[in-house]
Amino acid sequence: MTANQHSAEAAIDLDRFADIRPYHDEEVEAVLARLAHDSELLDAITRFRLPRLARFAPPLARALASFRLQREMRGVKTVRDLQLRIADYMAHMISHSTRGFTVEGLDRLDANQAYLFIGNHRDIAMDPAFVNYALYSEGHDTVRIAIGDNLLQKPFVTDLMRLNKSFIVPRSAKGKRAMLAAYQSLSGYIRHSITDDNHSVWMAQREGRAKDGVDRTDSAIVKMLCMARRLEEGDSDIGHAVQELKIVPVSISYEYDPCAINKARELHAKETDGAYQKVEFEDIFSIVAGITGDKGRVKLKFGTPLSSDFESADQVAEEIDRQVLENYPTFPSHQLALAETGLAPELVDLSGVTPEDRERFQTQLAAVPDALRHWWLLQYANPILNRAGKAHSRDA
Repeated sequence: MTANQHSAEAAIDLDRFADIRPYHDEEVEAVLARLAHDSELLDAITRFRLPRLARFAPPLARALASFRLQREMRGVKTVRDLQLRIADYMAHMISHSTRGFTVEGLDRLDANQAYLFIGNHRDIAMDPAFVNYALYSEGHDTVRIAIGDNLLQKPFVTDLMRLNKSFIVPRSAKGKRAMLAAYQSLSGYIRHSITDDNHSVWMAQREGRAKDGVDRTDSAIVKMLCMARRLEEGDSDIGHAVQELKIVPVSISYEYDPCAINKARELHAKETDGAYQKVEFEDIFSIVAGITGDKGRVKLKFGTPLSSDFESADQVAEEIDRQVLENYPTFPSHQLALAETGLAPELVDLSGVTPEDRERFQTQLAAVPDALRHWWLLQYANPILNRAGKAHSRDA
């Protein structure tokens, strides 16, 4: 094959996934220049960083924010340049908002091999961020991140996410035909990333966060992942598709969730009113809270790659669930919450709980409004209950 033919194929691939893929290196400088003058982004920065100035002198606040953004991004010309800057911010965040971050299982994976990491989902931004930081720290390449288009409420948010190797999961396509085409493209991109680019991918095991602490894999996601091989190779064997994608289940656990009260509020509303209406930009507020809020200790555990021994999407989902739950690290906060609920006293183990653990837990619990306590506690109790087949769920 000639060089021209290779270039033509690359152009076809670029066009095929242009609407959903992350930005390439050659696009980075132009996107950063656009962001440095995006009034909505600058307003968002000033409201957070310079609230008084933003209120009394918005043009000056925007100008200062633009200057600082350009200064901090000086020298960033590639995606890797940007992610090295992000790594510095991650190290700072870990030291200021956690009591330690530990990783297990990564030593069993090949740093030169691409994997499809499918993880439980608790925090919009931090789940894949911790996966990325763990990979980066051990010399692995970082992942491409699946992100729902429902989170991309503003053009600047889309730009920021795609700069950080995020690709878009279509959730707002209208009609069965449009949705099918969108998911076929998504499946094709994930397969292309793993098999052609040798570039790892992270995605959640289900749409949306497990707000009630019950981690379950949606088998529809498995079916979507297998679409591309069936369409491109004519091979409908699910086992072959799973093995090709090198799926690795990932479990992440937070001692405390900065968004726990808001999640409890949503679950309470669904229970009492039958529905919950998000406020504008609620997901963006959740992202900020997840980054800046106290998380206590954080643990991440990588499972083992799935084999080809599967005959259905349900079987694949069951194996992902088995590994996620088996590997899920629990903290004293989980045991103390379970004890507080009184739901399964036979599963409570307080032998490793210290007086400091109890004090921290009671401080957290005291900040929860009485009407939300049941749902707040379940977020921490459910991982233990779920492992025993006794989970209490109201999430949707």
